[in-house]
Amino acid sequence: MTQLLVLVDGSSYLYRAFHALPALNNSKGEPTGAMHGVIAMLRRLRNSYPTEHFAVVFDPRGPTHRDEWFPAYKAHRPSMPDELALQIEPLHEIIKAMGMPLLQLPGVEADDVIGSLAEQARVAGMRVLISTGDKDLAQLVDEQITLINTMDNSVLDPAGVNAKFGVPPNRIIDYLTLVGDSVDNVPGVPMVGPKTACKWLAAYGSLDEVIAHAGEISGKVGENLRGALEQLPLSRRLVTVMRDIDTGIAPAQLTLAPPDDDRLTGLFQRYEFNSWLKELRGRQVESVVPPPPTAAAVAEYEIVLDMASLDRWLAELAASELFAFDTETTSLNYMQARLVGVSFAHAPGRAAYVPLAHTYPGAPQQLGVEAVLAKLRPLLEAEFPRKVGHNLKYDRNVLLNHGVDLQGIAFDTMLESYILNSTAARHDFDSVALKYLGHHTIHYEDVAGKGAKQIGFEEVGLEQAGPYAAEDAEVCLRLHQYLYPRIAAEAQLASVLNDIEMPLLPVLAAMERRGVLIDGHLLREQSAEL
Repeated sequence: MTQLLVLVDGSSYLYRAFHALPALNNSKGEPTGAMHGVIAMLRRLRNSYPTEHFAVVFDPRGPTHRDEWFPAYKAHRPSMPDELALQIEPLHEIIKAMGMPLLQLPGVEADDVIGSLAEQARVAGMRVLISTGDKDLAQLVDEQITLINTMDNSVLDPAGVNAKFGVPPNRIIDYLTLVGDSVDNVPGVPMVGPKTACKWLAAYGSLDEVIAHAGEISGKVGENLRGALEQLPLSRRLVTVMRDIDTGIAPAQLTLAPPDDDRLTGLFQRYEFNSWLKELRGRQVESVVPPPPTAAAVAEYEIVLDMASLDRWLAELAASELFAFDTETTSLNYMQARLVGVSFAHAPGRAAYVPLAHTYPGAPQQLGVEAVLAKLRPLLEAEFPRKVGHNLKYDRNVLLNHGVDLQGIAFDTMLESYILNSTAARHDFDSVALKYLGHHTIHYEDVAGKGAKQIGFEEVGLEQAGPYAAEDAEVCLRLHQYLYPRIAAEAQLASVLNDIEMPLLPVLAAMERRGVLIDGHLLREQSAEL
């Protein structure tokens, strides 16, 4: 089997995590948000691509080759914020303690290190996956080298590069030379944007041919091209990723090492990455089958009514390996149901409910369906973190009503209950929680009433709706933690869940939503035969 080398553009990760995720601090006031975001993305990437060949590459301190070629290179960039600079060294320490090779070559940009390693790996017959948000690295893509953007899970192969930029990978350098790069202060041709660059490259085939036919291009943009001819070779040199740097290590030598748990424990304690610390401490003492269920401790349920709280929760969910998810809706008929709220939990004893459309008189201001789904969509439509729920087939169809395609469905406690004990009388949430956890859930009738007097969930007050909805997610997570180890301990049961039931769930959801196509003639023949 062809070996896979995963190369991570650590500097791209760092800046994107800093600017895209909520600012977090530990109790000492030390900034931790960028660290948390980068580590979470690295963990997801490592889990998604379980190869032994893996490296994280960072830009060096101080000037690089390009600063020597062009002193104004990146001159427009503001200086690094102090709250980001303070996170670099501890982030490097954590990455190394996780057992990941970390490369940072003096005077050499991360792009050039990645380009050189990718080229060496390609020549050696390895496949390469480069995780980055940097468009410059698209020039490296070929049949063996692929890019992945972990913020939106988009993957760029040669066809993907062509679709995104309008030119194939072997013309990305020409494209970038013409349009320039305002972020890195690389001059292009004035007034030439992506459309014009693609048009010229399509007409003439290459940058060299565009230059050779510069006299034929009319108008102001032609004048600008002719005026830029002297500077274009330097721009081309600046945007070209180097592939011949001596990194001092062969791609096959970039291998993951066992994590240094003692060092990680100290770092996670200092920066208060508590969910990872709990996971780390439980790694050695976790038993295959959990102890018998006990009464749940008092849980903390939060009602989220402001964007800052939502961002905090989303950051926690994004950093988790698995979280429980549930919807509250206007109807049990998933084709008609609309969202009233969503709930989630990533650790026992703690959950949140985000009300979206409670309409009773005096209801507090809520964030709204569209605003919250815009924030949730990247998380819900990504394969990681993984999701667990009780009858997620329903939730998936409800989300489709709002244009959200739920992905990463890893477990369903309704199916787990059925597989563990198919002869049990009931597999509804309330019954399963009572059977396996000894937990008496809040019933829908407790908050919405019974019979003719029952109201819709959108009319339920948040003081009742919040605990009810948050409990659904939190108890679901605990149910999974109880049920799944028991299933995993039996190879046949695990196979039924992992190889049959879970892969079938989205198929059944699609069939229920779309219907199935029947061949009437064959059905009549079968009917007659039977």
